[in-house]
Amino acid sequence: MASAKNSPIAIAILGAGRWGRHLIRNFHQIPDAQILAVIDPDQTRRSAVMTEIGIGDDVAVCDSWAAFCDREDLADQRDRPDAIVIATPATAHYATIADALQRGYHVLCEKPLTLDYGECRHLCDLAEQQHRQLFIDHTYLFNPAVQRGAELIREGAIGERRYGYAARVHLAPVRRDVDVVWDLVIHDISILNHWLGEMPQRLSAIGQAWLQPTTPEHAPIDLFPNGLADVSFIRLVYPSGVTIQVHLSWFNPDKQRRLAVVGSRGTLVFDELADSPLTLHRGQMEQQPSGFWEPIDQAIEPIVLDTGEPLRNVCTSFWIVFGTIAPQRFPREPLAQNWCGSCWQFRDRSMRMVHGLT
Repeated sequence: MASAKNSPIAIAILGAGRWGRHLIRNFHQIPDAQILAVIDPDQTRRSAVMTEIGIGDDVAVCDSWAAFCDREDLADQRDRPDAIVIATPATAHYATIADALQRGYHVLCEKPLTLDYGECRHLCDLAEQQHRQLFIDHTYLFNPAVQRGAELIREGAIGERRYGYAARVHLAPVRRDVDVVWDLVIHDISILNHWLGEMPQRLSAIGQAWLQPTTPEHAPIDLFPNGLADVSFIRLVYPSGVTIQVHLSWFNPDKQRRLAVVGSRGTLVFDELADSPLTLHRGQMEQQPSGFWEPIDQAIEPIVLDTGEPLRNVCTSFWIVFGTIAPQRFPREPLAQNWCGSCWQFRDRSMRMVHGLT
């Protein structure tokens, strides 16, 4: 393994699909990362991605995790990767991650970690037992706009937090292993938990399926007995009293990627499609001697942000976390701990309210 500090980190990447190709590209462009293998069952897709990104013939190719393990078990120890990067259907995550951790690999996995809280907790415990990092790709938490937004709210820029709303809708991509809730709401929950510094305690939701009213073979029937929802409306209530309304859909051409938290002195808006993705809308209400309320101190302030691709920040941070820390230590970085545990505990207990609703 290339595990010495300041040595290139050797990585095998599982999945060369829509998200996997972005992970391959980013790790390929990081000087201190070395891709040893690309694993994907579709040879045409695998070859196309490697050609597009400019990956040479020195990178091994395999059509399955089992084939890769058979190959690396026979290889020289120096050719073994330090870490496995997983971008495969969610239903396959648990078995692959558990096997990778038991084999001594660090793991970076796209969201969702798994579709079951018990499995998530077991993987976190296993990573700790193995002294390996289990890193979940919640890319938005590495977005400069999301990071700066959390700072502004902590600094009191919007005053007392009151409520919020979010919309994450577009046409496609439509997944066949999970519904729109499992695919999309995790983005908004991770951002909101980070901004508010707390987890929701209550949830209500409703959804409907049109495109896949019958559960596909790739999706677990126990979680999705009435097909995969294409739209969902979710209400989150946080312990502080902040209430959030979220609209999700992969069946709506009116593309929106917008999230806002409203406070007593203004509203902070994260809009990925706007020229300025993070904007502070200042303003508050003041009661006049007549008894009527009038708006005061109104202004719109675009927030200046650092540059950088969020996914590149994810990949770089993954390398830093395990590449510069002695393997006998298992750091409890607060943000990472929140991804792996608390958000998923909430999802397993409460998100089941969505499944089966039409």
